[in-house]
Amino acid sequence: MVSIETGFWVIAMLVVLALAFDFMNGFHDAANSIATVVSTGVLKPQQAILFAAFFNVVAVFVFELKVAATIGKGIVMPGVVDHHVVFGALVGAIFWNILTWWQGIPSSSSHALIGGIVGAVIAKSGAGGLIAAGVWKTVAFILVSPLLGFALASLMMVAVAHLFRRTSPLRVDNWFRQLQLVSAGLYSLGHGGNDAQKTIGIVWMLLIAAGHVSASARMPPGWVIWACYIAIGLGTLFGGWRIVKTMGQRITKLKPVGGFCAETGGAITLFLATGLGIPVSTTHTITGAIVGVGSVRSASAVRWGVAANIVWAWVFTIPASAFVAGLFYWLSLSMFR
Repeated sequence: MVSIETGFWVIAMLVVLALAFDFMNGFHDAANSIATVVSTGVLKPQQAILFAAFFNVVAVFVFELKVAATIGKGIVMPGVVDHHVVFGALVGAIFWNILTWWQGIPSSSSHALIGGIVGAVIAKSGAGGLIAAGVWKTVAFILVSPLLGFALASLMMVAVAHLFRRTSPLRVDNWFRQLQLVSAGLYSLGHGGNDAQKTIGIVWMLLIAAGHVSASARMPPGWVIWACYIAIGLGTLFGGWRIVKTMGQRITKLKPVGGFCAETGGAITLFLATGLGIPVSTTHTITGAIVGVGSVRSASAVRWGVAANIVWAWVFTIPASAFVAGLFYWLSLSMFR
């Protein structure tokens, strides 16, 4: 049996580990929010970082906790989660985030966490411990979110080209340099709203399993909500500069009008997914939107080799983080009894 003191410290350590993942999520995915606005020269890097972090945290006032509810109650069967599962899930997700950050690959922190949860649960009780509807809804949006971002950004780019076809390029550039501040703010708002809730969900899951929160509670404790939003904002403040270059310039060269269309298409996708309670990848979403903008100009404007490498990272994210999570679940059994 676990003593009350030991149990408390184990739970506290896992909450800290979850907040570390949340911080890393902001750090890793900062490029998603700022790459376009930096690469187009609308904001300087440090200005963009502060701008994005502010809107990451402000999202706490905008979105309902539907994504947190999906993570906390909609992926794993009641009674399966324990501290070993949460430990394995978080370590699996953090491992993949560190590896892809080091390589400068814009993979998904969100799907690393989903993979971690899936891997740890399967290690404990097999696939029967998972709620299939919640898992498949999330997996489906691995394809849906970048495709929707691609479609919306492409359509906006075509519409803008038609509306401003008789306006001088310099005037268009000046207008969209201002408008890109709006689109970047909206995207950062969507990023904070969807991604912070994933960590809220896993802490909520942990507290329910530990008996500190009722499974019937409609919301987690307020300190969990604020801690997670602040952690992702702080992570964004430190930025992910290795990934900014890939997202902002290596996929396609962006001008302010393209940055506006990519960010707006991505933001609409994130707002829609968060409203539906679906945890999506902000990385997948903005990548699809950037490719959509580049493809409107011409197929050769997109560096398809770079985009293909990113897609391979997407493919491996869930199985890789699930494998590591399963290993650390078994290790946890000997560490925390």
